[in-house]
Order: sequence, then C-alpha cells, then structure tokens
Amino acid sequence: MAGNRGVVYQGPGRVEVADIAYPEFVLRDGPGVNPANVGRQLPHAAILKVVATNICGSDQHMVRGRTTAPQGLVLGHEITGEVVETGPGVEFVGVGDLVSVPFNISCGRCVNCKARRTEICLNVNPDRPGSAYGYVDMGGWVGGQAKYALVPYADWNLLKFPDRDRALEKILDLTMLSDIFPTGYHGCVTAGVGVGSSVYVAGAGPVGLAAAASALLLGAAVVIVGDMNEARLAQARGFGCETINVAEGDPGDQIEQILGVPVVDCAVDAVGFEAHGSGKDAGKEAPASVLNTAMEVTRAGGSIGIPGLYVTGDPGAADEAAKVGSLSIRFGLGWSRSHAFFTGQCPVMKYHRELMAAILADRVRIADAVNAVAIPLEEAPQGYRSFDEGAASKYVLDPNGYLGAAAS
Repeated sequence: MAGNRGVVYQGPGRVEVADIAYPEFVLRDGPGVNPANVGRQLPHAAILKVVATNICGSDQHMVRGRTTAPQGLVLGHEITGEVVETGPGVEFVGVGDLVSVPFNISCGRCVNCKARRTEICLNVNPDRPGSAYGYVDMGGWVGGQAKYALVPYADWNLLKFPDRDRALEKILDLTMLSDIFPTGYHGCVTAGVGVGSSVYVAGAGPVGLAAAASALLLGAAVVIVGDMNEARLAQARGFGCETINVAEGDPGDQIEQILGVPVVDCAVDAVGFEAHGSGKDAGKEAPASVLNTAMEVTRAGGSIGIPGLYVTGDPGAADEAAKVGSLSIRFGLGWSRSHAFFTGQCPVMKYHRELMAAILADRVRIADAVNAVAIPLEEAPQGYRSFDEGAASKYVLDPNGYLGAAAS
C-alpha cells in the first residue's frame, strides 16, 4: 500500500504537511468526523491519486481560526485526480480515468440531489444538509490536499475528462472545475448576468476573479471588480475588467465615474463574512459591509449572487452577534428595491460539465484569470502564508508530480 501525506490544520495560523492514513472504503473516526458517520461503509467509492488540489479562501478562513475547525483536520476540498482503485459498487468509473471532484459531496439519491441541489444533499452529513471534503461541520470527510483521496458515490460525483492527453495540457484550467470556476459562475448566474449586463463583483480573490471571468463568458458588457489589493485588481484588469479600489472612496461614486450612473444591473459578493468596510472604514472588519454595498449599487429589480462564504460560528468575529452569523444587513434597502438574493454553496455538478467543455474548446482561460501557480505539496504552508498576505495567485498543489510533468 502506498504511503500518504496531507496538509493538516494544527490550530490558528498553523498548517503542516504530515503523514496521514491511506484511504479505505470505510469512514474512520478522526478530527471533525461526526459520530454518526464513523464506520460508514463505502463500496461506492473510488480512491484517487491526486493530480492537483488547490488552496481555497474557504480553507484560509479555518486556518485563520475563524471557524470551529478541530486541530488535526486534513484540509482541501478542491480535488482533481486519477482513479487508482474502485469499490465493488462502482460501475462506470475505472482505474486510469482522470477526473474532477465537485467539492460538494452528494449521494445522488435524495430529493435535493434529484432536483440538482447537490450542495444540500441530505444523506452525507448528519450535522446539516450539504457536505464537503476537509471542512468544518461537513460530516468529517477527509480532505484532498494529499497524495491520495477518497471520493464516495464515485459514479455520481466524478466528472471524467474525455481525453487524458488533452486534459493534462489544460490541467491548471481543469482543476478550477472542482470549486472556484463553478462557484464564480454560479454567483453570476444567480445574479442574472447576461448579454449586455453591467456587473459589480466584490472581491478580487480567486473566486471574485473567477466570477469576473464568468461574467464575461456570459456576455456582460462591463464587469467592475472592487477590492483593496492593487495586485489583485491589476489581475482583473489584465483580462478586461474595470476596477475600483474600495479603500479610496465610496464604491457607488467610483462606479458612476465608470458607467455614468452609480448603479449596476447586478452584483456578486465574492468576499463573505471576513469583509472590511470601504472608504474611511476600509481598515475595519465589517462583516455586513459587502452585502450592504451590493444593495446600494444594484439597481431596483436587480439580483445579488452571494457565493462568498458566511458562517453560523465565527469565534474570531468583532462582535457577539457576528459570532453566530447575525449581521447588520440593511434588509429594508434591499426590500425597497425589490432585490433578489441568492445564497449558499454552489451546486458544482449543475455547471461543471459545460464549463469543462468551455475550457477544452478554448472559450475561457480560467487559470490565467486567477493566476494559477503550481507548487509542491510540501510547500503548502508557504502557499497558505502567501495567500493570507494577499498574493494575487491561486495556489495549486502538485502532490504527485503530474503538473511538473505536464509543463515539461
């Protein structure tokens, strides 16, 4: 049996790459595993040799100590891999297949899965609807920032790439299918982005940049990205977006300088609960700031997509209300403007096959848009530090040398 290494959360601000258990076709007890999931038999699962696994902003929330994640949790929910073993219940996925893994774990059998709401599957997480790999309160499924990972309900969950050689040529793009590309796209779809739209995307991190690229793919006329990080704003300008630095003044005023009016057709919140204020309040944490700004700059009748993460437990929040996810949202403003709000995880399976086709047909270069940078698995702690310091990069871990081989 091969050895396994993975990225392990060791407490606020600390991750390390350590020896971890090789996957089995049963869910063992461990950090974060719900007791009701311990011993769960997985004949429907596949074991993957990980081709690429990405550091996500959602991982960073845990590493900063802004969730109730337990020490010892193996991180990582953005996984692309090669199937090396399948359980006896797997029929359509075979050894040697290159596959993308949706970060949502879903059964394919419950009422929500059958309605394409795989982000709120009812059968894989005893804590609440919805599940993910290597994430707090998501059932305890082991994370994929590792050399090997296990995927339950493999026939249902895995997206097979149609051609191995072609996939390896575009692997940095295809690895974004596990989360941030569909998530950014979902934010735009739910916001109502279409041909000729004007769109405000709050946040120029990887999800915000993926949302901006998605808005252009959907035909938006103008995409305005707001952030305080000039390097990330430059990344957005590099593929055709307008940008505003929200630390330099009111976002509505800056939008008016671009469009001639202080409102857009729709907005996407790609920031989430660790938001900061704008203008004179730019240095202060204000978890409702982005949501309130989105309402202020979205025209009456417009929609706001919210792929940015909001949580029910934030021990590091600035006030007691925010520690349980209670935010001072100007709901009356949204109501008065008849805004529509769309929240929750992205149902990756709703979009990933079509987005894969767009990548393979050279309709979008998502790895360039988010500035994907491949690093070895053992350099994951440095990747986390650089990302936390505001690097304008999407760090892609290369646990088994596939990315280096593809680049050579």
